[in-house]
Amino acid sequence: MIIGALKENKKDENRVALTPESAQLLSKLGHKCLIEKGAGTSAGFADAEYKAAGVRVMASSSDLIKNSEALIKVNQPTTAELKRFKVGQILITFIWPAQNPQLVKDLNKKKITSLSMDMIPRISRAQKMDALSSMANIAGYRAVIEAANNFGRFFTGQITAAGRVPPAKVLVIGAGVAGLAAIGAAQGLGAVVRAFDVRPEVAEQIESMGAEFLFLDFDESGSTDGGYAAPSSPEFRKKQLECFREQAPDIDILITTALIPGRDAPKLWLKDMVAKMKPGSVIVDLAAEKGGNCDLTKADKKVVTKNGVTIIGYTDFPSRMAKQSSSLYANNVRHLFDDLTPEKNGKVAVNLDDDIIRGSLVTHGGKIMYPPPAPKVKAVPTTKNSEVVEKTPEQLKIEEAAATRKAGAFQVGMLILGGLVMALLGQYAPPAFMQHFIVFVLSCFVGFQVIWNVNHALHTPLMAVTNAISGIIVVGALLQVGSPNFVVEILASISVLIATINIVGGFLVTKRMLAMFQKS
Repeated sequence: MIIGALKENKKDENRVALTPESAQLLSKLGHKCLIEKGAGTSAGFADAEYKAAGVRVMASSSDLIKNSEALIKVNQPTTAELKRFKVGQILITFIWPAQNPQLVKDLNKKKITSLSMDMIPRISRAQKMDALSSMANIAGYRAVIEAANNFGRFFTGQITAAGRVPPAKVLVIGAGVAGLAAIGAAQGLGAVVRAFDVRPEVAEQIESMGAEFLFLDFDESGSTDGGYAAPSSPEFRKKQLECFREQAPDIDILITTALIPGRDAPKLWLKDMVAKMKPGSVIVDLAAEKGGNCDLTKADKKVVTKNGVTIIGYTDFPSRMAKQSSSLYANNVRHLFDDLTPEKNGKVAVNLDDDIIRGSLVTHGGKIMYPPPAPKVKAVPTTKNSEVVEKTPEQLKIEEAAATRKAGAFQVGMLILGGLVMALLGQYAPPAFMQHFIVFVLSCFVGFQVIWNVNHALHTPLMAVTNAISGIIVVGALLQVGSPNFVVEILASISVLIATINIVGGFLVTKRMLAMFQKS
């Protein structure tokens, strides 16, 4: 298939959807690449670099559209570009179908097969195609750099002969990809970092990066099935705003990243909070494009309030690091083509049974495919009962103590039962058998306690340990395969088979996981 990368026409947009490196990797899938003249110049990729990578440089967008079977972009196509699209072409870009219903209709009229990079489902297999995370990572890092550029002090604390400089205090609201990137960058610069998120499951991630997680005395989860933040209840929002008002006079830098898919950005930092901040403080609002999390944010502008607080509402943070963001985005697109080209023969197959392809598909075959069905694999577990009941700390402590007592009673009961069974067997079984049997029972008990309660997401790091245990089982079973006892020989053979399957599967899963962190 011939893939064409169009030049971006949006003001201040420096990114490009194809890099020389991604073009070479697409050619290995059997595709040929075209690019509009000068499309990569602003991102630091000269036309000569594309030619050296085997990419044909087209003189105009009209020529490129005419000669391409698939088109890739960063932003939505302009009206002029859309008019030149051919019936049946493939388009891969950020479409934002919920916010652009007319664009979806126009694409469908031309029978364009369109896949939106903002619709990639957040499941493990799709991480390498998650362009939202790629761009958010850059935005979070760049937000800290912009804050430092507008802040009048060091981030790190210093004690010098001239006096003591206190460290900057940074608050990050929203601990998604952008928020975590901001936490990491601020920590690296030596600031004291605090963070807040409506999803309690991210607390460990925040604390593991050295930041302090701001807990609310309120029992409500703000997670959706897709791993995004969900709208908060009025009661939760009240507690949330109280927490922020307490933080406002103490912090020096605020970075807000809170967004809810398909909605305007929630207002989390109100005018009275800005008024409480110290002169010289800085707010970087990464939600400015969707209205901003701060009341006083103005999109694409930097505002200084009467009390000396600088509010930055730039919406082009990824574009300000165009070479880096273009490389990441082009890799996301390339990985999507990898899924679309299962035979690696340059022929695209739109598999509607594939969660990733179906989840990102907006229009196909003259039909509007948005919204997609829910992914079969959910990003976070959901509760059986969606009703949220507020509980006091005392109630939570009582429930926790009751659960601990119940678990303890169950374990004691099982130990007593196990002891009775062992005593009964000891009356009849030979001593040699009892020694091996006791070791076997203890191994099962320890294995259950150590591995069974581990979260599924953490099973991969245990692969090496389980493979080693399986290897020991294979060695022990091989010693018993030649036993004159037929039953022992059968059991040993089954043990060898099962342990071997576990070892091979462990290596395959580990290899696949490691491949996600390697350069292609």
